[in-house]
Amino acid sequence: MEAGVRLSTGVSKWDIREKIWDYMEANNLADFPRPVHHRIPNFKGASHAASRLPGLQEFKTAKTIKVNPDAPQKTARFLTLEARKTLLVPTPRLRTGLFNKIVPPPGATKEILRICATSQGVKDYSVPIGLDAKVQVDLVVVGSVAVSEKGWRIGKGEGFADMEYAMMVSMGAIREDTPVVTVVHDCQVVDIAEELLDDHDLTVDYILTPTRTIKTGCKRPKPQGIIWHKISYEMLERIPILKNLRYREKQAGKDVILKDEHPDFPNARKPEDSDENAKTGNTKLQTESTLAQVGHCHIGNDSLNTKSETHGALTTVYVGNIPPGTRVSELKSALREFHASPVRLSWQGAQCRAFLDYTDKTTAERVVSSLKGLSLRGQTLRVEMAKNQRNKGQVEINGQRNK
Repeated sequence: MEAGVRLSTGVSKWDIREKIWDYMEANNLADFPRPVHHRIPNFKGASHAASRLPGLQEFKTAKTIKVNPDAPQKTARFLTLEARKTLLVPTPRLRTGLFNKIVPPPGATKEILRICATSQGVKDYSVPIGLDAKVQVDLVVVGSVAVSEKGWRIGKGEGFADMEYAMMVSMGAIREDTPVVTVVHDCQVVDIAEELLDDHDLTVDYILTPTRTIKTGCKRPKPQGIIWHKISYEMLERIPILKNLRYREKQAGKDVILKDEHPDFPNARKPEDSDENAKTGNTKLQTESTLAQVGHCHIGNDSLNTKSETHGALTTVYVGNIPPGTRVSELKSALREFHASPVRLSWQGAQCRAFLDYTDKTTAERVVSSLKGLSLRGQTLRVEMAKNQRNKGQVEINGQRNK
């Protein structure tokens, strides 16, 4: 433990974060990007600390390793690629999904692998991994702001590492005994009171610093999945893939009541009230009508304002890869669940596709983001802005786009 970081009794998680950040800046231990406040700190010696990773038996036997995207773990990502292991990197702030799988070009040199391990390399040499992917993660590498020798971990306060782990549990990507490693500066190893930990907090099994490898022997259970009653509607809106996971677990009969809905939560909202609020803020929706036409049908939705204008210039979203045999009611149910009901739905089940019309581009783009990774009958849908937008919500279809 770094003698310079002294923690008094009764401190909060935030107090510990502030002391670590202040100490690293004051003693010039921080590396770019600076200041380190409100970040997983990049620190001088991060590469040396991460170089201890290949010495772990768990690394040697691992085939697939998940490493967080922060700067101090860049060397850990490179070493994973160099060892010809599968590298998974969470998407920053989980905005567009859960994982990216890094795929270096054939015959990549060490220099290319180092580029692949950077944030830009992750963008340039990766493919997305959805919730339907049959992934088995053998080792998890996370960043920390502070960690104790007992394995108690404190992140930067936004909960993304905890959330990523819980999501991996929910999708069956990790086992109960999957080891978790963190890479930190020696000054980040401090005493942390166990009472500060909550049941959603991720603990670690190994701590790698520039001077030592610490096996924590931590026996505290790791998160067993998403704890929905701690998730707010606001978080659900910020993390679209969380919506998809909640939809799946709801379909499986699990309790997915959110914090905002929970009866013990102050000013809790009823689910139907929140659904109505979400619809009101969406588009001016829509009367229930079904117009059968040759080859496809147009389907409206429940209206909040029956006088809403539906014949102006609309923005259209394309939904493809719909499983054969899927009923339009299944898609409509999923759209309602994600507060993504369109002004009009053009269903082309025989072609395994549908087109969703929205009143404006902003709403359509939000829907595309929300529906990323959505699956029906175990098959991930393809959701994107329709290629050719035309007035009155019509879409020009160039051949069979979904093959």
